[in-house]
Amino acid sequence: MKKIALFPGTFDPITIGHVNIIERALPLFDEIVVGIGHNSSKSTLFPLEKRIQWITEIYKNEPKIRAEIYEGLTVNYCHEINAQYILRGIRNMADFDYEKNIAQMNKIIYPQAESVFLMCDPAFTPISSSVVRDLIRNGGEAGAFVPKEVVY
Repeated sequence: MKKIALFPGTFDPITIGHVNIIERALPLFDEIVVGIGHNSSKSTLFPLEKRIQWITEIYKNEPKIRAEIYEGLTVNYCHEINAQYILRGIRNMADFDYEKNIAQMNKIIYPQAESVFLMCDPAFTPISSSVVRDLIRNGGEAGAFVPKEVVY
């Protein structure tokens, strides 16, 4: 059976921290689906199509990675794509506490999926999509925090 991992998030925008987690997870899985969760009640900066385009461009030469949009519960999407793993990146203890609670709920709802946490490399600890969005919204230079394919 193929080891399929779902890496869920909004990726608004995808950062070099996300890329770090994905690239380090590549040897662990046969396939990684970068799942862009669509939440109509959440305010985002970039349209879904732009986020898909960026991820597709970043990984155009990596057949083990694909980007998709999904709605609803992450565990329901895991079931839909036959993912046995939910990949999450951890930057600090606050991330861990938040992700641990979600992972425990996911395990209750959908026991077939295991959550896998990877600590980001220390250089990427301060980088988050929300900080990058704030920089962009306020005219700051965010190029050092996003892959070169992310043109805003």
